[in-house]
Amino acid sequence: MVNKKDIKILQELASRVRELADLPIQEEKQTLWRKLNSLKPERPMVMIDQICWNEMNINDELTLQCTDPECRMYEDNLRRILYQWKYFPVDMVVEPFIKVNKAISGYLDFGVGIIENTETLDPTNSVVSHKYINQFEKEEDLNKIKCPHIIYDQKETQRRITVAHEIFDGFLNIKLWGAGPYASLWDPISMWMGVENALYSLIDKPDFMHKLVRKLTECYINMFLQLEEQGLLCEPQELIHCTGAYTYELPKSNYNPDKPRLKDIWVMGMAQMFSTVSPKMFKEFEIDYVSQIYRYFGLGYYGCCEPLDGMMKEVRMIPNVRKISMSPWVKKERGASEIGQDFVYSCKPNPAFVATTTFDENHIRKDLEETKNLCAKYGCPLEIILKDISTVRYQPERLFKWGKIAMEVVNSQ
Repeated sequence: MVNKKDIKILQELASRVRELADLPIQEEKQTLWRKLNSLKPERPMVMIDQICWNEMNINDELTLQCTDPECRMYEDNLRRILYQWKYFPVDMVVEPFIKVNKAISGYLDFGVGIIENTETLDPTNSVVSHKYINQFEKEEDLNKIKCPHIIYDQKETQRRITVAHEIFDGFLNIKLWGAGPYASLWDPISMWMGVENALYSLIDKPDFMHKLVRKLTECYINMFLQLEEQGLLCEPQELIHCTGAYTYELPKSNYNPDKPRLKDIWVMGMAQMFSTVSPKMFKEFEIDYVSQIYRYFGLGYYGCCEPLDGMMKEVRMIPNVRKISMSPWVKKERGASEIGQDFVYSCKPNPAFVATTTFDENHIRKDLEETKNLCAKYGCPLEIILKDISTVRYQPERLFKWGKIAMEVVNSQ
């Protein structure tokens, strides 16, 4: 039984979200994303995500009032939707449903924990520095990796659904949500070994590292096939790695919403620690393995903070890729010329631009215009995604201004 006060709070928020979701502009934005993801955009698209929410609270608009932990989770999500739509909506889409996560255990559990030391400058910020302890030094250490065993708790899932209906019926639709595919091989390895140790091992112990990444690849594939077989995958997504995922191409024909297939959805992956390796090593230790995973999926987003402008020959070998991350450290023109009209150029402006001592609006506009013009020169479908925002120096209006500038840039002739 849910606390009546909590229900009242959530229903008031849900009512406001539903009003937004019913606006015609939501369908208009979905259409714009579908055109972009079909490589036939009307204009560049803009998103802001991975926000330093600890610095955003204005007039207690993000202050949670519910007492029940489950209700507070829903409340946090609803308040953030309302806040972002009010202050920096850019090209976000507000949907008329609330997601209820299926109770799944074992997902991304490869049997290896993380041993680390952390440091922080701001205790309210979830962004901290990490020093990872190497757990893979000997051949026998490879036995630490165990393929995930996926278990579905139907009873707990039904409990979650019952609670959601009690709260949201008449306000928001209920959408049961499965696992969204994340397929980074080297992010977990970098946390199990430490980036420096892993990079040295690529040189000093290449056979060992091949065995490590080969085993992890096999475990990923095994895990995804378990999820597919048990009907535990998510439906076609609205977002993939902070970008709009609406598309005319997914799901595939004969789709069953009760049992989504891998080919019906997007996958995302990256190899951030490979920022400094050669294209040859990138292909040998990343492309040859991640390609085995991507071939199962309908569409793929690839990359994150690593500069991929000099490795596009290799990235093109990955099956089903549609969007490619162009991080703040790429040479923009090389990236645009390499991508051309074949993929979405997923531009990641430098989040430091909203964290500097002086907020320079002219510099932000110039940077975005440069990217837009280069993509136009080479015919690149373009999205601009501001993410990894660690701080705005407790000045939320910086994000508001960034969003306004970005929308002016993409809508200008």
